[in-house]
Amino acid sequence: MAEDSDSEPQIAADLCARIHQGSRDAEEQMVRRYGSGLLRLLKRRTRDAELALDLRQDTFRVAIERLRKSVLDEPADLGSYLRAVALNLLVAQRRKDTRRATTPDSEAIEIAVDESGGPFDNVSREQMRQAVGVLLSELGTPRDRDLLTRFYIQDEDKAAICSALSVDSLHFNRVLFRAKQRFRQLLLQAERPARSSQAAAPRVR
Repeated sequence: MAEDSDSEPQIAADLCARIHQGSRDAEEQMVRRYGSGLLRLLKRRTRDAELALDLRQDTFRVAIERLRKSVLDEPADLGSYLRAVALNLLVAQRRKDTRRATTPDSEAIEIAVDESGGPFDNVSREQMRQAVGVLLSELGTPRDRDLLTRFYIQDEDKAAICSALSVDSLHFNRVLFRAKQRFRQLLLQAERPARSSQAAAPRVR
């Protein structure tokens, strides 16, 4: 969601450290650096500009409270953390709106990184990265790999991606659907060894 991808991990880690130390300037820098990307993401998912603004504000509130109290496990992944918080808040908002305990959600990839747990809570961050790498390597054409990278990593708008890659909406939806299905399979495969290991481990009393 931010520019300067080569230096992004270092910048992100520095911002996390400074916010944890109480720097209000670092908090403002984080908002400026990631704010526009988060807003684009939330607008695309909600189709509601006002709701997107509210969710972005709540995202930074949650993140700042967390960073003031404790450090992230992987501070270099600050952008991914903010994205996960934003999408989890969106899921919570949808569930609140529909007044149901659970809601079918098509965003399987994003919910998989929910820190509060979920169907893939035994999948490690490294297994997630491996699954993403396998998924991208399996795509038949460089254009499809570029499509998913632009959509999921760079948070570009669907219309902009279709225009840049000269693909129609139908092709975009087809590639995205296949990718989500395959990604879910890869996560389930990664989860099974973790569950088997837990089942085999002796219980401590």
